[in-house]
Amino acid sequence: MDKAKIDRILGQVGKPVRYMGNEYNMVVKDPSEVLINFAFAFPDVYEVGMSHLGMKILYHLINEREDTYCQRVFAPWVDMEQKMRENRIPLFALETGEPVAGFDFIGFTLQYEMSYTNVINMLDLAGIPLMRRERGKGHPFVIAGGPCAYNAEPLADFLDLVVMGEGEEVINQLLDEYAEWKKQGADRQDFLARAAGIKGVYIPGFYDVDYNHDGTICSVKPNRPGVPSVVQKRIVRDLEKAYYPEAMIVPYMNIVHDRITLEVFRGCTRGCRFCQAGMIYRPVRERSASRLMDLARELVKNTGYEEISLSSLSTSDYSQLEELVKQFMDEFQSRRVSFALPSLRIDSFTREFIEEMKKVRKAGLTFAPEAGTQRLRDVINKGVTEEDLINSVTQAFELGWDTVKLYFMIGLPTETEQDLEGIGDLAAKVRECYMNLNRGRKSRRLKITVSTSSFVPKPFTPFQWVAQDSVELLAQKQEFLREKLRIKGVTYDWHDPELSFLEAVFARGDRRLGKVLLEAWKRGCKFDGWAECFNYSAWLEAFRASGIEPEFYANRPRDKEEVLPWAHIDVGVTTAFLRREYEKALRGELTPDCRGVCHGCGINRLEGGLCP
Repeated sequence: MDKAKIDRILGQVGKPVRYMGNEYNMVVKDPSEVLINFAFAFPDVYEVGMSHLGMKILYHLINEREDTYCQRVFAPWVDMEQKMRENRIPLFALETGEPVAGFDFIGFTLQYEMSYTNVINMLDLAGIPLMRRERGKGHPFVIAGGPCAYNAEPLADFLDLVVMGEGEEVINQLLDEYAEWKKQGADRQDFLARAAGIKGVYIPGFYDVDYNHDGTICSVKPNRPGVPSVVQKRIVRDLEKAYYPEAMIVPYMNIVHDRITLEVFRGCTRGCRFCQAGMIYRPVRERSASRLMDLARELVKNTGYEEISLSSLSTSDYSQLEELVKQFMDEFQSRRVSFALPSLRIDSFTREFIEEMKKVRKAGLTFAPEAGTQRLRDVINKGVTEEDLINSVTQAFELGWDTVKLYFMIGLPTETEQDLEGIGDLAAKVRECYMNLNRGRKSRRLKITVSTSSFVPKPFTPFQWVAQDSVELLAQKQEFLREKLRIKGVTYDWHDPELSFLEAVFARGDRRLGKVLLEAWKRGCKFDGWAECFNYSAWLEAFRASGIEPEFYANRPRDKEEVLPWAHIDVGVTTAFLRREYEKALRGELTPDCRGVCHGCGINRLEGGLCP
C-alpha cells in the first residue's frame, strides 16, 4: 500500500490521528521478514479499541515472537470509510498501511454484540470474502475471541476459528501450529483440523446444528472425527507469572481510558446472577502487590502517564488493596502520579479509603445498587443493602464530594412497580443525606445522576433462561422513572431499550441470525452502539426480509431442558450450578461470596482446580 495515498485523504476526515499510527511504543518490524503477519482488529473506532486492555496485552505478547508481526486495525468512522471506498483504499493496518487482506490472520475481539455488523463491514472493506466457505488459498484466517465469543453462533458463517478463554494461553500455541502448517504448504482445511486439536479453539465449520419443528435446537454435533463434542475454555493458571507489557502504546489523541491500566486480578467471587463476566472469568487469580508495583514503575517510566487505574471486576475485593494503595501513595504521590479505583462496591467504601482517594483525585463517585429494593437486590444476589449505600455516600459527602452517580437495571426478573419506585426513593434519600449534612449552605453544586440500563439475559448466567421485557414495557418503565425522578439536583439517564432488545437477540442467538446480520449490514447498519448511527427500522426490515422473528430470541423464556446455542461450550461453571442459582433467585435466597465457602459452581474441576 502506498501510504501517501492514505495521507492524502486524512485532511478530509475528522480525527485523522485515528489512522496515522507512529505512536510512542508502537512496535516496528518489516512485514516481509517475518513468517506470520497478524492483524489484531477491534470492531470500533480507535479511541475505544485503544482503551481495551486485552488488545494491549496480546499486541505486545504476539510481537515478542521473532517470526510474527502483529499490527492493529480499527473500524474507520463513516467519513473515513466513505473516502476509502471512493479512493479504492482497502482496510489497512495502522503500523505499515498494508492491506489486511494480505495478512495470515485477522483477529477480532468481540466485546459487544452490537459491533457484529462492524466485523462484516471491516471484512468487506478489506476485500476478504465475508463467508468462511468462500475463502480459499491466499485469504487470511478470520479468528475471534473475547467475552462474546462464548456464543459466537450468530457470526458462525463469517468466522474460521474462535478462541474460548484467555488469549495469552492459546495464541502462541495456535501460531506455532500455523508456522508448521505454512512451511509444509498444506491446504486450508488441514490447518483448521490442526487448530481444532488445540484445547480452547472452536472451529464453527466443523459442527452441524439441527433444529426442532418449533425452532429450538435439537443438537450441536461435530461433523468430522477427532473434533471435541464440547470445547472447554482456556485459562491462565498463574496470573503472577503471566505476560504483561511493561511499555504500552501512547496515543496522540484522547482515548476513552487514557491512562496506565494495571490488572490486579481476574475473576469474581460475588456471584451476581445477571453478570456474565462474573461467571465466565472465574476463577479468581491475583497479582501480588510487589508485582503490581514493579509494573507500575516500568509503565510510568516507559509511557509518561500520570494516572494509573486499577482494573478488575471488583477492585475492592483485591486481597492486598490497602497495602497496594499505601505503596502507591508513598512512591507516586510526590511524583504527582494519581490512581483511579473503578469497580468498587458500595459495601467497600470506608472513610479511610475515601480519604486516600481524595488525596489524588476528587471526581464523582459511582455506586451500583442495581435494584431499588432489598427484595430485588436479593433476587440478583447483589449482596449490598440500602444502609451500605447511605453509609458510603454519607462518608463521601462529609469529605467534600458533591457528585454521585447511581447505576440501576430495569427489567430484572420478578421486578414490580414497587422495585421501580424504590429507585426514586433511593435517589431521594441520597439527596436528603447531602442536604442534612449541608444545612445552611448552598447546595447548587449537588449533582446526582441516576442511570438505568435494561436487563439483558446473557449466556452462562443464572438468568440465561429468562425472557427479556419487551421494548414497549421497558419504555413504559423508563417513562415511570422519568416522572418519579423529578427531584431537584437529580438527573436521569437511560439506555435505549431498542438497542438492549437487539443485544439480547444476538447474545442468545444461534447461527440462523447470520443472514440477519448480513441483511442488516446491506441496509447500512454499522456502529450500532453509537446513537447517531443506530437505525432500528433498518434492523426490523432485516429481520422481516430474513423471515426471522427477533422476539423468539429475546422475549421467550427458555425451558430448562432446551438445548441452548452455546451448549457445546464449557466455561467451567456448570449448567446445574446456574440452574440452582436461578431457583434460589426465584426464592429470593442469597449465595454468599464464595471466598468464604465453595458453592460448587464447577470451575474447580477446570485445569485441576484453581480456586483459593
